[in-house]
Amino acid sequence: MSETVTRRLWVAHGPVGVVGKIQKDAEGYSVHMAGKDERLGVYPSMEIAKNALHAHLKPGSDRPEFREH
Repeated sequence: MSETVTRRLWVAHGPVGVVGKIQKDAEGYSVHMAGKDERLGVYPSMEIAKNALHAHLKPGSDRPEFREH
């Protein structure tokens, strides 16, 4: 018996380059900030994950663009 796991990945791009990523898996939407080994958290929806990533950027930063890979 085999198990298929579907994962999706979005990379967050800001004016200075990649600022983080969001990965969808069985747990939910995991947020990782660029340059950090540990994940920021796991969230129940993509929109909440995007907001969490944006909230951890420098104050006043524009919302990053999310591109699926």
